[in-house]
Amino acid sequence: MNDKKELKLILVAARNQLSSSDIKSLLAYLESDDCEFEISLQISEPTEQPELLELHRLVAIPALIKVSPAPKQIFAGSNIFSQLQKWLPRWKQEGLTKNLGINLQPSKIDSIRTQKEFLLEDELLVLRQENETLTKRIESQERLLRMVAHELRTPLTAATLAVQSQKLGQIDIEKLQEVIKRRLEEIELLSQDLLEVGTTKWEALFNPQKIDLGNISAEVILELEKLWRLRNIEIDTDIPSDLPSVFADQRRMRQVFLNLIENAIKFSNDSGSIKITMIHKTNQWVEITICDKGAGIPLNEQKRIFMDRVRLPQTSEGTSGFGIGLSVCRRIVQVHGGRIWVVSEIGVGSCFHFTVPVWQGQNKEQQYLTKG
Repeated sequence: MNDKKELKLILVAARNQLSSSDIKSLLAYLESDDCEFEISLQISEPTEQPELLELHRLVAIPALIKVSPAPKQIFAGSNIFSQLQKWLPRWKQEGLTKNLGINLQPSKIDSIRTQKEFLLEDELLVLRQENETLTKRIESQERLLRMVAHELRTPLTAATLAVQSQKLGQIDIEKLQEVIKRRLEEIELLSQDLLEVGTTKWEALFNPQKIDLGNISAEVILELEKLWRLRNIEIDTDIPSDLPSVFADQRRMRQVFLNLIENAIKFSNDSGSIKITMIHKTNQWVEITICDKGAGIPLNEQKRIFMDRVRLPQTSEGTSGFGIGLSVCRRIVQVHGGRIWVVSEIGVGSCFHFTVPVWQGQNKEQQYLTKG
């Protein structure tokens, strides 16, 4: 006869998060004999079941939800397993008390006090979780506002450059009107994003489809032509003719290229060079690399630069912006299921790499994105 107490759990995690050491340890423990509960575990991918995020008020993933027995509890972050281990003894004790019933008879006063303490602890836990959820939701909306505001700089800069080019006689009035029209359309789309910030999650603003990265990179290089020609910087591209299409949001991918190439130009020396390479590494991923020969990034800073509002002290002087461009790139790439990283050496330069999923006939209802 199985006298283990039943524990119903839901693990909400992206596919790439399932390979983390914390989640692996958690799953191994729940499947082992050391776990003194009858476990009912559901693993959910947030892109396939987005309604779970709203239902359980989840802001951060991975998250582990204890559905039953009540009260519901949520653990999130990079140490879910250790959080769960701290609560298991308490849940086991509650189960023993309920199962033994009249066989466990503490004094009436102690019993009342204990029940009140449990209720207060449960209420405090719920309040803390609600407070954390609200705080994270506000932080998420603030991040999205900063990111959309940062993206507004791109069409405004492009329009300004086009006006300057027309004044210098480099483009005619018809070309100028075409550029201005396209940039106004981009600003309109970004304005729609701003209106949806309060009610929409960042991921929901994406519209992945079949696109050609070679064409997008060429458009971006032309858009920034005035910047790199003015400083006599050479841009070299290595894009295979048989490079497959990818499954991505065209506007967001363009933003990644704009941020990375603009940064490469900004931190390159005059008469320097930039190399853009695309490789079809596997049947699932295309890897893009953008290299410059600038000052380089210290090893201890190479992960931190992808965080929100981080700018390196040695590169901050004489450069514009709020330091969120790389954070924008990271979030866009991660929502597509890929990853982004940098390889850099002081005095030699930096290479930024990111991966994008290959188009395999996906549609809006079946977005099978995995770790790149």
